Amino acid sequence: MLDIFNIHGYHISKNVHSYRQGDLLIAHDVNSGSLHLLDEGTYEVIKACESLQESEKEISLEGINQVLRQAGKQTLVEEELSEILTELDELRREGTLFSVEAELVTPNYPERPIVKAICLHVAHDCNLRCEYCFAGTGAFGGSRTLMDFETGKRGIDFVIESSGHRNHCEVDFFGGEPLLNFKVIKDLVDYGKKAAAEKNKTIKFTLTTNGVLLNEKIQAYLEQEEISVVLSLDGRPEVHDRMRPYADGRGSYAKVTPLIKQFAAKRPESSPFAVGNYYYVRGTYTHFNCDFDQDVLHMADLGIKQISVEPVVAGPKDAYAFQAGDLDKILEAYDRLGEELILRRAQDRDFNFFHFNVALDQGPCLIKRLSGCGAGHEYVAISPEGDLYPCHQFVGQADYKMGSLYDENPHQLKGELVQAFRAANVYAKSSCRECWARFSCSGGCHAANVSFTQTLTDVYTLGCELQKKRLEVALYLKINEIQQNRISSPTQEVRC
Repeated sequence: MLDIFNIHGYHISKNVHSYRQGDLLIAHDVNSGSLHLLDEGTYEVIKACESLQESEKEISLEGINQVLRQAGKQTLVEEELSEILTELDELRREGTLFSVEAELVTPNYPERPIVKAICLHVAHDCNLRCEYCFAGTGAFGGSRTLMDFETGKRGIDFVIESSGHRNHCEVDFFGGEPLLNFKVIKDLVDYGKKAAAEKNKTIKFTLTTNGVLLNEKIQAYLEQEEISVVLSLDGRPEVHDRMRPYADGRGSYAKVTPLIKQFAAKRPESSPFAVGNYYYVRGTYTHFNCDFDQDVLHMADLGIKQISVEPVVAGPKDAYAFQAGDLDKILEAYDRLGEELILRRAQDRDFNFFHFNVALDQGPCLIKRLSGCGAGHEYVAISPEGDLYPCHQFVGQADYKMGSLYDENPHQLKGELVQAFRAANVYAKSSCRECWARFSCSGGCHAANVSFTQTLTDVYTLGCELQKKRLEVALYLKINEIQQNRISSPTQEVRC
């Protein structure tokens, strides 16, 4: 009778993720992107089949009931079990559950990298001294300096030329604190728009700032030039001030919060997916605020609607690094945040939490989902001196220098680094190949992986756990949207 449910040789846990979230039992089909609501019996049967497979036992009626008995669950009579398995097999046949695994594909890149985006480090200096700053409080391990116009101009010429056939390029002004070099930013925006137009291209400009210098004049300029903005705020005053003080130790919350609120109010229609002319407020949580959901809600209560809060990446000796026992607290914070979002949606007090955004149609193409951000071959960061690195978090690390804008041929990026980053896809990472979240996280952040494992292909395991939890909550929220008739989706109901 088990031939009805024909999954022989099919790796369940790799391709179907079934889990409890809130009051729902959910199955996510990894390859089709479909979501399914399950009743208790169907959920337990799927988990029992998964358990039998992992223990290398045959999936059988008696085997399923044996797993249920060992787990203290109610066993199923043959008729009920047959009905469940028949229904699951119908979903398999229609390709929405236990669907065919995506074929292993190898990205086919052009010999010369097509760089579509650059991060211009216009300031290796900062007016804050954030304790967790990966940039060494702004100087990136070197001297405090500002990028001159000539170097920035070369950077813009680089991305226009290196973007090849693409009509659109991206330039992010970064630091340190880029507004310390505001005049050069203005000159580069003016130059970039004209230079791109001459090549029948456009440049999308973004600026990342701590908000200290975000006065009305600068806000008006950013609006006029349609520059997208990422603003830094960690949440509650005591949390923000602990980690983001001025050089003299004073907290910066009281200064930056009114300016961030003022700017956010100028862009009420900002995209939740950070496209177009957007803003979002980005924070960092640490060991000291594992209840970071309270910081997210604090920002939402300030009227900030586009929020991203990221886990700190820190060494084991750092006081703010995550410690044993923190993971459970963090996972609970994501759970609470998901429930609060549902509550606030019902009260028309909605806000967007960046890491709970998910596309049920699987979003980008498979190649993009396998390879991630494109650091080191589609995206590079440029230091004030004109040196090129795979991304902003690698700047200043000699082993990852890819070239210089002042080389005879700046487009000739260091070949072995280009290949290393191109090859660091999901299939190159042993712990990713069997993971149900592989198409959503793309193997994690390259810089975090290197920081914790010293390689591009071994992953930062804590980052994996957090990514999987965020995705579980995101899918749960998507189902809630569907149930409230806010969106349409290929969600299926099984025996509900």
